[in-house]
Parts: sequence; C-alpha cells; structure tokens
Amino acid sequence: MEKPALVIMAAGAGSRFGGLKQITAVDEQGHIIIDFSLYDAWRAGFRDLYFIIKPELESTFREVIGDRMSPYFHITYIHQTLDKLPAGYQVPAGRTKPWGTGHAILCCQGIVDQPFAVINADDYYGPSAFTAMYDYLSSNQEESRYAMIGYQVRNTVTENGSVARGVCEIHDGLLTSVTEHTKIFKNGSDAKYTDDGTTFTDLPGDTIVSMNFWGFTTKMLNELENRFSAFLEKLMDADPCTGEYMLPSVVNEQLQEGIASVQVLPCSETWYGVTYRADLDSVKEAIRLKKQQGIYRENLW
Repeated sequence: MEKPALVIMAAGAGSRFGGLKQITAVDEQGHIIIDFSLYDAWRAGFRDLYFIIKPELESTFREVIGDRMSPYFHITYIHQTLDKLPAGYQVPAGRTKPWGTGHAILCCQGIVDQPFAVINADDYYGPSAFTAMYDYLSSNQEESRYAMIGYQVRNTVTENGSVARGVCEIHDGLLTSVTEHTKIFKNGSDAKYTDDGTTFTDLPGDTIVSMNFWGFTTKMLNELENRFSAFLEKLMDADPCTGEYMLPSVVNEQLQEGIASVQVLPCSETWYGVTYRADLDSVKEAIRLKKQQGIYRENLW
C-alpha cells in the first residue's frame, strides 16, 4: 500500500486572530503551532506533505515553514483560489471569501493520489492523534472507509470566545452524522452552543466533536468533485458571497446515502489553537509544560 500523506489547510488569513496566525511563534525558540503538528506527524510516519495555501502566501510559507521542513518531508504546495470552479461557473460579483474546507480539499484532485490525512494549519492536535491516524490509513484497505479523530468537546474550547466544531453522532464506533455549530462556548467542564445568539443548548463535556482531522481515500476527492456543481447551483440562489462548501457536509451526504463510512478514532488529547489573540498566552504555557514533561525537545528539529 502507498504510504499516507498529510494535507494541511493553510489558506485562512486568521481574521479573528488579527493576523496570519499560522506563522505566530508559540515558544522562545520561535516554533509556530504547525511545527509541533509536523514533528508529531513525522514521528508517526508521515513523509509526504501538501500545503493548501493562497498563491500569494507561497513565498512566505516557503521561507517560514517549507525550507525548514524540506529535509524531513517531500513538500508540495497546492493553491486554493476563488476561480477554481467547474466549467461554466464564474466567481459571483462581490465574492472574496474562500469557498470553504470542501473546496480546499477538492483542490487536491489530480495531485494527491494516496490515502491522506487532513488537518488545519493553526490547530494543535497532539502526538497520539497523528499516530492513530497514520496507523489507520496505513492498514485500511476499504476505499469507502474514512476516519476521523474524535475529541471531547471539553478539550477543544477556549476561554476567550466561541469556536466552530462539528458535533458528532456515533454508533458502534462509526460516525452517523456531524453537525457544524459555529458558536460553541466553554461552560465549566462542559460546553454550550447557540445557533441564533439567544437560545443555548448544553453539550456534555465528553461529547465527541470533529476538529477537521480526517483520514480519506482518494474516493473523497471524486465525491467532492462530483458534488461541487450541485452546491454551486444552490448557492447562487441563496448565498453567493459567503456560502461555503464544507468538508463535513460532504462526508455527511455520503453517510446518509450509505456509500461511505467513517471510523471514529477516539482521542484524549487537548486541542490548543489561536482562534483569538488572547489564546496565545495559554498556547505558549501549554507548550512550555509539554517540553517540561519531555513530550517535546527544546529545539524540535
């Protein structure tokens, strides 16, 4: 079997954080969050690396990340642009927002030809998550079987505002649905979410959520391509400037149609990220403690 690759979604500009959060240092050695993800991925066995970026960010990524990582990974840059659309479609007037995570992964079509994991560039996932995913992708022989790292929601919220998470329904270890909620708040050792800004629904702390750490076969790329035109047709009538083609939605469609399944790989790791600038101090402290515990060296590479 081909060895699995790691695909990193890095096209976001970090609007809520107030800058390019992917390249903000989180320790005294100047490491950024993605350094720890890449170190964990390398230890797990990943060697093929694909960055999905905006074309204008490629030189920055090469300078800050790619050149340093080239001794350890085979690196490919994939450009996500608004005009990567099916024949016959044009970018709606006034549209500046990227097309979403589903479109980001669709940009891998024709480039990635092996089983692959997907992560966000600006999230810390933890060593065991990468090991679990690499081991799964290395042994899975079913084209229609995907995987997802499942986190407990209590380990994925911030003190500084709301986060977006995919709340999961699971049966016998398999994902049955994932519902994206964009305003999930910390609530003691639990969480709560609101869809309308006024009514809140409690989420027990052990509720499993998706952190966009997926494992796919190339079947997923075909499904993303086959469904994109239908998404665009609906979007042009409803929300042409801000609607997004979301990865969990395309997974959900396949689950409901019974043409794919998703193995949930439970994870007890704590997520860290810089959704908001105020998150940065807590991320730095977490990294400091992990180094103190021997999980990471002072200088990773």
